[in-house]
Amino acid sequence: MNQSIPPRIFIYAALPCEAKPLVEHFGLKKSAAIQPFAVYLNHHICLTVTGLGKSAMAAGVAYSQALFASVDHPVLVNIGIAGHKHHALGKLFLIDKITDVDSGKSYYPPLVFTPPCPTASIRTVSRPLLVYDEEHLCDMEASAFYETAIRFSTGELIHCLKVISDNEASPAENIQPKQVASSIADHVAAIEALLAELSRLAGLITAPEDPRLFEQLMQHYHFTVSEQGQLKNRLSRWSALTDAEVPEFDKDLLPKAKDVLLWLDRQIDRIEFTL
Repeated sequence: MNQSIPPRIFIYAALPCEAKPLVEHFGLKKSAAIQPFAVYLNHHICLTVTGLGKSAMAAGVAYSQALFASVDHPVLVNIGIAGHKHHALGKLFLIDKITDVDSGKSYYPPLVFTPPCPTASIRTVSRPLLVYDEEHLCDMEASAFYETAIRFSTGELIHCLKVISDNEASPAENIQPKQVASSIADHVAAIEALLAELSRLAGLITAPEDPRLFEQLMQHYHFTVSEQGQLKNRLSRWSALTDAEVPEFDKDLLPKAKDVLLWLDRQIDRIEFTL
């Protein structure tokens, strides 16, 4: 691969028709050096066409992240189609809850920004449903995407955008590739806005907002090299989530570096719970 600077934004689409308008809009070029999946690149974006279904999506995410393992806090976005009982064809949603129907597990992508479109919950199935759900969107990849992606980045930077491709009046067998590509192309402005916001958040998470606090903690505690990276991550996430200073803590109750990291984890978990 002639990719001296790795991309920081990773887009995953199950189908070529989902990927086509994004490849054209962002000027992505297919990599001839990558064979297991169709991968399209520019200096900032890597788009992988994974194939249909949970197993294919999980494999595509894991493979591309292994290719670019040096990237800290990558942005990962699944863009594709979903069905719903009555939502209009072509409507765009940002997913705020993902449920895997097979396992019963649910995931909640943290929305720490103003969404560029309405939000909705989605249920991921292993085979197309013949009866549409009244409440949730339905697809075949979202849960596998999120469950795999969370191994490589932080939840604030992992999201799913879904365009309605079928409903009760126009069921899944009526879906046409040209219709899918056109529907996604209609929303490139919202897609760009989401990628820009997630890139901004990634920058905050990568570099701590308050280097003085970081240095103070480094002087008071012995952090290993790995723990130093974890500390930067937690201080930056606090800043990205709250825009506030980290509250003071009792050093007598937190005698070791690991205690500080666990304490910060608890504070951040409380913030995310109230979002």
